[in-house]
Amino acid sequence: MTSTATRTALVTGASSGIGAATARALAADGFTVVCAARRADRIEALAQEIGGTAVVCDVTDADSVRALADAVDSLDVLVNNAGGAFDAASVESADADTWARMYDVNVLGVLRVTQALLPALRADGGGLVVNVGSTAGRVAYEGGGGYTAAKHGVKVLTQTLRLEHVAEPLRFTEIAPGMVATEEFGLVRFGGDTAKRDATYEGVAEPLVAEDVAEIVRWVASLPPHVDIDEVVVRPRAQAAQHKVHREG
Repeated sequence: MTSTATRTALVTGASSGIGAATARALAADGFTVVCAARRADRIEALAQEIGGTAVVCDVTDADSVRALADAVDSLDVLVNNAGGAFDAASVESADADTWARMYDVNVLGVLRVTQALLPALRADGGGLVVNVGSTAGRVAYEGGGGYTAAKHGVKVLTQTLRLEHVAEPLRFTEIAPGMVATEEFGLVRFGGDTAKRDATYEGVAEPLVAEDVAEIVRWVASLPPHVDIDEVVVRPRAQAAQHKVHREG
């Protein structure tokens, strides 16, 4: 393991779920963490809790991303976590504007933030970019066309960065979780319908939680700089594949 005594990490989408858990995990490992998200109250509370810095940022807004980059001189780890699913519609019934929003936050958001922060990652001689993708970026399923298309984009974007920067001391990792039970992801996807959100996890004894994914980010960030973990696919034991989930009762 490498020393993290004076290292800095930046986490987007840090106001809840995987992002907040990742900020806490990296701070516990000795990183100074920049917590970036749209909701100022949440990231300010988190930054105070972990001794980090809060920067309000909307990854879909180019000016906001530039302001985020201006707030960071040098950076060791960038975690592109901001994202989400905004519908569960069939292709036939899907709203194109909703699909465009998903692509904007999940793919173009990663593009904007990575482009803006590459100079800061290079400032200390190299760094690590972790993109939080999904198993939805590896398969198709009914009602998931917009989200799976976006997460396939995250996968290819990460792979392309790895190819284009192989001559530099930069590392690129995608972490692709399966079923993760967080409070907000399903609520957003199903328009605030708690019953539909809860039905996703019904009968699943132990879906992943945000802290499980955060621990993988922490582990990847702890490795020596010559070690590049290209991708990590992680599911709960009860989920063998996107379409194969063991439900009890």
